[in-house]
Amino acid sequence: MPAILQRRPWLLAAAVAATFCLSACSGFSDRTRGALAAITPYKVEVVQGNFVSKEQVEALKPGMSRQQVREILGTSLLTDVFHKDRWDYVFTIKRQGVDPQERRLTVFFKGELLDRFEGDSMPSEEEFVATLDTRKKSGKVPPLEASEEELKKFAPKEDSSKKAEATAAAPNLPPLPAAYPPLEAAR
Repeated sequence: MPAILQRRPWLLAAAVAATFCLSACSGFSDRTRGALAAITPYKVEVVQGNFVSKEQVEALKPGMSRQQVREILGTSLLTDVFHKDRWDYVFTIKRQGVDPQERRLTVFFKGELLDRFEGDSMPSEEEFVATLDTRKKSGKVPPLEASEEELKKFAPKEDSSKKAEATAAAPNLPPLPAAYPPLEAAR
């Protein structure tokens, strides 16, 4: 036995444990692999660029100034030094459990006025928000109103003898005043 293992028995124990762990890895069944695949690390949501909606694209009209386009779409993600009359709007989103999305819109100017625009078909704001919701939806919607029969289950049961006892047990207190005196003394 090597001298280092004689001096440090915990090192020998660690080496044996590592050997057993490595040999056990090859014996995973499909069930075990499935269970391990279900345990995934958290992946950060990555959103880049400007989301441009269908409503924003419909608001664009040829002849608009650069400032008007910027007010509708926001500042472009890409501005090219060599193509000063072109603005590129790129939007990407990568989320766990959802297919990555990428959309592009390019706006072209002639001088200071909007000439044309082209790009992917954009979703409406409502459609886009619906794609962000990754919760599983059940097919059944529970009833939100109770029937008369269900309400009767929760109605308080009136017992005239208990009502009489409650009123008799309560001391006769004077009625409360109609108005309360001011909090601060008048000076």
